[in-house]
Amino acid sequence: MACGFLGIGKGGWAWLCAVGFGRSYSPHFVSVVLLPYLAADAVKLRVPRGSVYGFVGPNGAGKTTTIRMLLGLIRSDAGAIELLGTPLREHRRDCLRNVGALVEAPSLYSHLTGRENLELTRRLTGATRATVDRAIEVVKLTDSADRKVRTYSLGMKQRLGLALALLGDPDLLILDEPTNGLDPAGIREIRQLIRDLPGAHGVIVFLSSHLLAEVEQVATHIGILHQGCLRYQGTLEALHAEVDNRVMLGVDQPENAEHVLRRAGWTAHRSGNNGHVWASVNGISDASMINVQLTATGVNVYELNVVQPTLEDIFLQVTGEEAGLLQ
Repeated sequence: MACGFLGIGKGGWAWLCAVGFGRSYSPHFVSVVLLPYLAADAVKLRVPRGSVYGFVGPNGAGKTTTIRMLLGLIRSDAGAIELLGTPLREHRRDCLRNVGALVEAPSLYSHLTGRENLELTRRLTGATRATVDRAIEVVKLTDSADRKVRTYSLGMKQRLGLALALLGDPDLLILDEPTNGLDPAGIREIRQLIRDLPGAHGVIVFLSSHLLAEVEQVATHIGILHQGCLRYQGTLEALHAEVDNRVMLGVDQPENAEHVLRRAGWTAHRSGNNGHVWASVNGISDASMINVQLTATGVNVYELNVVQPTLEDIFLQVTGEEAGLLQ
């Protein structure tokens, strides 16, 4: 395995590369770098400041391993990890002062109040007293801070976990499955908090989750990891732009419609026996052209919808290694 390093640059962006590639920092990005166990390639992650970066991949792709390495919970089998230009192995405490983390469910003392849990952690980390009140306000637990944690709902406990992660005013917040086990109301609360953190509080959010619909609602940037290789990295908007939209057509002659569209050069296929035909298009103008072509050949179109693939659709295509996507 090639030696590599993971860096979070003071100037702004995080990156990972094999030793010998050199390094530089940008004022606009914070970097996170990963070299998972048995990975064939080093992975370079660019996490822009002010962003929510959704880090997704199938089970076993290396997401949780990456996060645990980044937090110093496990060691890489080769290479080194740097945070803010400082080696993590030699200066773990200093490195992690500017990083907050919530990995799945938080560890809380249920017999203490929310405020007491925060105060205990504050003393251990050396954070200022003011950070407790500020963290409570950020996660919207002001009215419940002095209640015993045993009385909290799962969503409130997760928000308290976020408050614990924010105590040291971190530049980077790492969240691994933050909505696991929550009901819809709890998921909505966490979703809104994640959306607000970069703009309102200047925190970069690095989010890993298998709930792709949730990631799609909060992320500004996406990294898709598959078999130790970063298959896509960039904005969610750019990801959608690289994948064709599809048009769903309800027609009275689906077999004839499919033949007409294929002869005209469209990628088209029928969907079961429900009279629907699907075709790949670039936008509304293509859909209009398809409608004209079909009606001109005597095919009646009673339904036409342009459908943009969801993050889940794109993810399944990328990890299924379908040809032609994101080339």
